[in-house]
Amino acid sequence: MPIKVPDHLPAKDILTKEDIFIMNESRAYNQDIRPLNILILNLMPLKKATETQILRMLGNTPLQLDVSFLHPNTHSSKNTPHEHLAAFYKTIDEVSSKRFDGMIITGAPVEKLPFEQVDYWEEMTDILEWSKSHVTSTLHICWGAQAGLYHHFGIPKHPMEKKKFGVYEHTVQMPEEKLLRGFDEVFWAPHSRYTETRLEDVKKIDALDILSESDDAGLYLLATKDRKQIFMTGHGEYDRETLREEFERDSRRGISTALPENYFPKGNHLLNPPMRWRAHSNLLFTNWLNYYVYQETPFDLT
Repeated sequence: MPIKVPDHLPAKDILTKEDIFIMNESRAYNQDIRPLNILILNLMPLKKATETQILRMLGNTPLQLDVSFLHPNTHSSKNTPHEHLAAFYKTIDEVSSKRFDGMIITGAPVEKLPFEQVDYWEEMTDILEWSKSHVTSTLHICWGAQAGLYHHFGIPKHPMEKKKFGVYEHTVQMPEEKLLRGFDEVFWAPHSRYTETRLEDVKKIDALDILSESDDAGLYLLATKDRKQIFMTGHGEYDRETLREEFERDSRRGISTALPENYFPKGNHLLNPPMRWRAHSNLLFTNWLNYYVYQETPFDLT
């Protein structure tokens, strides 16, 4: 599929080398087609890496996408150059008058903090509330999912005794669900988090469906009845090396994180991990774009 991205976005060159169909702005303007407008609220510290991961996931649909990036105006990024944010990112004030077909809200490394202690939480709640009336369907990832569940439904996150870290088997709870169309009954997905959303809290909310869960990792996919809000507690967008990089980063910082589970062959961190989750993760993003964005969004967003 053609993803229209800014001509000089660093992810563009990486994805082009992987034969993922990236279209530059000048070529896109010559096509007589109404692309899907997708907004990505990128809360991850290493924004360039996350841009590449998510665009890679979006690259398997015949639909044309026009992707924009958003960052919190009330937070100062320590790991992404200001020049990169100024060139490729907008703030909510700059897009608040617009409507989008789809929105993705990434995870963030702030899950140990109470939501109200996150320095951009007030802005985050404004964005979450705005998305209800200005976005056809929103996909929330990891902490983004916890934040959405807390803001919209009052569902808390709970600390775990140790970090849930690795690649885990999951089962499909609603076989007829379009978001999971084409999925095997058992599939793999990565997780990396210190807190969890508990089944007993979700079951109290009639507006939510449980789509997938794991005996080892807990809840994985939740959605509102109208599928305008999708919540993924793991990281289907992660690439092969992301968990290794997180493990090595923690080790450098003196954090005693165990090896990611079910990740390194024979538990040996010197061996290359197999990609067990690529197919289902690609299918998840493709199904979301097709069934809950493209087929639900109005042709004229105004």
